[in-house]
Amino acid sequence: MGEIVLAAKICHVPSMYLSELPGKHNGCRQAAIDGHKLIAQRARDLGADTVIVFDVHWMVNSAYHINCGDRFKGVYTSNELPHFIKDMHYEYAGIPELGNLIAEEANAAGVRTMAHNIASLELEYGTLVPMRYMHMDASPDQQMKVISIAAWCAWHRLEDSFTFGAAVRRAIEKSDRKVLILASGSLSHRFSDDRNAEANLNNWTREFDKQVDQRVVELWKEGRFKEFCAMLPDYAEHCYGEGKMHDTAMLLGVLGGDEYTGKVEVVTELFGSSGTGQINAIFPLT
Repeated sequence: MGEIVLAAKICHVPSMYLSELPGKHNGCRQAAIDGHKLIAQRARDLGADTVIVFDVHWMVNSAYHINCGDRFKGVYTSNELPHFIKDMHYEYAGIPELGNLIAEEANAAGVRTMAHNIASLELEYGTLVPMRYMHMDASPDQQMKVISIAAWCAWHRLEDSFTFGAAVRRAIEKSDRKVLILASGSLSHRFSDDRNAEANLNNWTREFDKQVDQRVVELWKEGRFKEFCAMLPDYAEHCYGEGKMHDTAMLLGVLGGDEYTGKVEVVTELFGSSGTGQINAIFPLT
């Protein structure tokens, strides 16, 4: 019987890759990188052999989609921010069987879902950035198999993403895998206007967004997810939640929805990045 060994909400800001490079921004995201490494090490210590990423940077317009190819390999440059991420090499093994099982469970629950094993279907940086750091210190025998799930659901309902998350859990439990679950996306996501972009590399665009993000993290730390789930639709709308925050809805669906009461452990403290709010936080299994 499979199991989820660890679940987390994480950032995937492209300035993490920029932080590796020589220049004035070298080291600017070391805390976020260290947070990814810590999460991965804890998962490996718990026996994780697979990672499922709810990737809010993968946008879909119809249905729910799972990228469960046999293998992912390539060199990635961001079309959105090529001055942040360019020529980033990657190679990860996939696991089509689990992706197909997730699709079966989600469809049975009434959520139209498709699993894809297509060599030309590439990963987005919401998966590639965290996988870079979560595999960086791993030996070959510790490499986790990767599944990426689209979580920028442009015309979908949050309640369907809660249902989808619950289906992911059922599928894992029917498998033989030990799984790390990652919701890869920001909190508030109001990018700074171009003229202010460089000045706001390490800040929020609006004080309103910063204050709401801080309150949300307080609720998470206190395990008050009934209140958080009630505010999630308005939070996603008024604070420009990335991809309408379907990654977060999926994560909470995995964990039990508004009945979840886990008290979140913050691994990387809330920080501003190019106007958006970011965090790495572990959601304890209950």
